[in-house]
Order: sequence, then C-alpha cells, then structure tokens
Amino acid sequence: MDGTITKEAIFKPENIVYKKTSLMTDNILSYCPGCGHGTAHRLIMEVIDEMGLESETIGIAPVGCSVLAYEFMNVDMQQAAHGRAPAHATAIKRLMPHKTVFAYQGDGDLAAIGTAETIHACNRGENFTTFFINNGIYGMTGGQMAPTTLPGMKSSTSPYGRDLKSMGHPIKMTELVAQLPGTYYVTRQAVHTPAAVRKAKKAIRKAIEIQQMNVGLSFVEIVSNCNSGWKMAPVQSNHWMEENMFPFYPLGDIKVDGKLVEK
Repeated sequence: MDGTITKEAIFKPENIVYKKTSLMTDNILSYCPGCGHGTAHRLIMEVIDEMGLESETIGIAPVGCSVLAYEFMNVDMQQAAHGRAPAHATAIKRLMPHKTVFAYQGDGDLAAIGTAETIHACNRGENFTTFFINNGIYGMTGGQMAPTTLPGMKSSTSPYGRDLKSMGHPIKMTELVAQLPGTYYVTRQAVHTPAAVRKAKKAIRKAIEIQQMNVGLSFVEIVSNCNSGWKMAPVQSNHWMEENMFPFYPLGDIKVDGKLVEK
C-alpha cells in the first residue's frame, strides 16, 4: 500500500456520521436562522420515516410560517385556510381512516382564528395528531401580538408590552385542550438543545403511535423562539425563551393515556 486515500475509502458507508431523512426535500430551509420550525419539521419526518409511514401520511399546513411546511416535508400535504387545519384533518381522517394525518400549526393560527376549530376537534376526539409551534407572536406577518404573547412582552402591536387589563391574558392552549375528553395525549416540548430535541422526538413518535391506536386526538406543543419577531439574535432568543417562555409554558407531559398528569 502506498498510503493513498482512495475515493472509495472516503465514502464508505461506515464513515457516514450524519444523514438527512429522505422525507425532507432538498429545498433550502427559508426560515430565519435559529428558528425552531426546521428542527420540528425534521423530527416529524424522521419519525414518519422510521415508522415506515411515508406513503400513508397526509399533513395539513395552514397560513403563517407553517404554510411553508409543504415545501420541505416530502409527504402528501394539503394547504388549509387560516385556522382551518383541524377541519381539513377531520375530513381527511374520516374519509381515509387508515392514513396517518397531522396538522402543523403556529400559535397565531391555532390559538386565534383557529381556536374554535381546535377546541371542537379536540373535544370530539378526532383521531389525528396536532403539532403546535408556539413562539408567542405572529412571526410571518409582522411580529404582532398573538393570543400566546406573554404579559409585558413587546410586539409590533404591543410596543410597550402586553397589558393584561386592556389586552387580556395569554391563552395556554395545551392546558386547555388537555381538559377535553377527546384528547388522549397532550404534551409540551422544545427543540432548542440536543436534550430537548431527543425528548421532543420521543413525544412526536408517541403521538403518532397513539393515532394508530384510534383512541383520540394527540396534541404536541413545541415552544420555540422567533428571533426576528422578538428582535434578538438566535442565541439570545433561546436564552430569553428559557428565562421567560418556559416558566409560563412549562415543558413536559400534561395528559397521558387519557389522564391528566399530576404535578
């Protein structure tokens, strides 16, 4: 041997330490640097891939940053009007009950214009999965205050901070839907650190597995940052999220196997 490293040696399979799931398209992610949407996309697609459900999965993405999901998720996708993803998911799952159906929604969509759709689908126990990305703001349309914006949190429509007396309290949608009899698994996770990503992926897989059991709706909230809307650098926004979002929206399971988790 002359010590030359061949092309075959460099590209041997055992040298591969990182591989993107084939269920993510080759499109370059257009989300702002540091945004949690891309990580959430990948985790959902990894779970679908690992469970062998790619040909039996239909996702629904409505208006907001989540509308871009169909550009990156390499499964059948349906676009919904603002807030109407639960209605679409209900129709698709009822017409094709053998399919794995999920709605992918942001907080401005799910907790504002889509509140009624969300509540009634959860209360009926529709057998699909909801992935809820909560960054406490309207990210795509200009950084306006959302139903999930924290008390005192600044936005383009609350430049001095959210005033509870005039603007009302934030809605904790995940705790709210956990009280409804039709939800079977309700959890809140994050994707800002490797440890959080691992926990989020386990929750996503559990939610999809529960859908196969046909026992009710599974609901996974992912608390994320919006560094553009928050006017922060990505690392700074993650720290702010840990210090401010997590105390108000604590991570962990809220309802498991149809029963509320005792704190």
